[in-house]
Amino acid sequence: MVSSHPWDAKLVLILSAFAVNYGEFWLVFQSYNSNELAKSMAILKQVPEILGRSSTLKPQFNSIKDLIKAMLDVANCIVKFRELPSQYITADVSAFSTALANIPIAVYWTIRCVVACASQIARLRGLQGDEHPLSTSEAWEISALVHKVSNIHNHLRDKLDACHKHIDDKRHMEAYQMLLELFMTSHSDNMKVLKALIYARDNQNPLFHGATHRRVDIDVFKDTHVLLLISNLDISHDELEVLEDIYRESLKKRPGIQYEIVWLPIIDQSDPWMESSQKLFENHRARMPWYTRHDPLRSPSPEDGAVITFIKKEWHYGRKPILVVLGPRGQVVCQNALHMMWIWKDEAFPFTTSREEDLWKEATWKLDLLVDGIDPRISEWIAAGKIICLYGGDDIEWIQRFTTIAKKVAESAGISLEMVYVGKSNPKELVHTNIKTIIEDELSHHLKGLTSIWYFWVRIESMLYSKIRLGQTVEKDPTMREILKMLSFNNSHEGWALLSKGSEEITKAKGDLFLTCLRQYNQWEVHVRQKGFLQALKDHLLQIHPPHHCNQFELLVAAGMIPETLVCSECGRKMEKFFVYRCCDV
Repeated sequence: MVSSHPWDAKLVLILSAFAVNYGEFWLVFQSYNSNELAKSMAILKQVPEILGRSSTLKPQFNSIKDLIKAMLDVANCIVKFRELPSQYITADVSAFSTALANIPIAVYWTIRCVVACASQIARLRGLQGDEHPLSTSEAWEISALVHKVSNIHNHLRDKLDACHKHIDDKRHMEAYQMLLELFMTSHSDNMKVLKALIYARDNQNPLFHGATHRRVDIDVFKDTHVLLLISNLDISHDELEVLEDIYRESLKKRPGIQYEIVWLPIIDQSDPWMESSQKLFENHRARMPWYTRHDPLRSPSPEDGAVITFIKKEWHYGRKPILVVLGPRGQVVCQNALHMMWIWKDEAFPFTTSREEDLWKEATWKLDLLVDGIDPRISEWIAAGKIICLYGGDDIEWIQRFTTIAKKVAESAGISLEMVYVGKSNPKELVHTNIKTIIEDELSHHLKGLTSIWYFWVRIESMLYSKIRLGQTVEKDPTMREILKMLSFNNSHEGWALLSKGSEEITKAKGDLFLTCLRQYNQWEVHVRQKGFLQALKDHLLQIHPPHHCNQFELLVAAGMIPETLVCSECGRKMEKFFVYRCCDV
């Protein structure tokens, strides 16, 4: 009767016939002890005696139930093979062809199970008195069939999983190629690009607006510059706090802000998604004043996975945040403007390479570039033409010696010296302890908070990345040499200091050299009146500077743009490259 049908249809028709013939009895049995209607049905069907023994017959019924479940598992799996989209999978795919070859065998054994179940249920319906429902051989046959069909199901399920993975991979690649083509095509606006990146599926309000806490549509970005803040959930408090300050400051200065920021959080397959992850995401989203994709990009989705792959391959995203700038027509203006944002804030708009070059042409290596409003007091002292000393490091003993002798020298020279501790980018706990000591002993001023210290150093790192991106070299760019010296100070275990008067040239040195110079103040004191304090200090530092005094510093690989070679800012020799593995910033 079913020979003309395909194998999956054969199986479904036979299971349907089995359900029609024996399903009613099965339903009555399951509800007999708890449902009066079931008892009445049993009387009509003339099977009350056997159903009254349901408790003693439960093991036999459970065996049949296990077999029926195994049959349905196989049938569902076979039907799912028929439902696989033909445009993504064909018979030349190994898992699919193997499954197709095994489906007739699976159908055969499932039909064997149907026959066995039907036989046992028919026998149960005909039992009288204390007659035993199953012989030992019959019980063994049911158990063997359950085992056989379960193994068939496991095999088919493995092949089905492999087919689904193949389909997901094909969809992933298709979506990835679509993104590539989208960015190679000119557009009249940015809507197609943003929809493909932010939410490819049909969703009317895929964005969450932090300022209003409302869901909004992508069209709020139409014809404007969009800054895609891309990160995982480990984006730091420091990064968020500084970026929030820059964004809010931009809104105050320019009410009709020229760009919008949207956070695209990425969850990799290696990052398990748990309840704590959802809470962390919601906490980040709640504090951000800009827009956020209402849920993170997650790899299991082919569309989201393609976007993640595109971001990693085309925009070189690692695990550190990047800020991709898209123009009003969806074109990529800058693959990572975060360095520009840290250095120049919204002055870098529209974040093009030409704008970055213009800003560097206007800049000179002076204290106002180095601090740029991080601490308003320093900006006031610069404007007043005061002598300012920035110093750092994590050696509290050196800090105590340096601040003590610096105050004595300033008093002897009759100058007003403002000293500010700027710490070190790592380790934070030690810097925090040093600040407490500086406050308690009234050694000097300090940058307010660890976030300000982090920002001071990340700006200097960003300056280096900016110079590298623009193709500058240490040999040809004096500012780049000064940046490398500052980074070498940060990487050193000893202290360091720099002095500047207002916006004049900066004088700096490592800790022991600076201490020696200050201790020898009586040797260069005579030159202070003629040359001025800073020039006399600088000349003496040059006299006592060791003939060979080189540096080391660390660059974050995840930030990208790591040059193949760098030369030492002190001796000009090519520097060696090492690898450092660090798990956190504390």
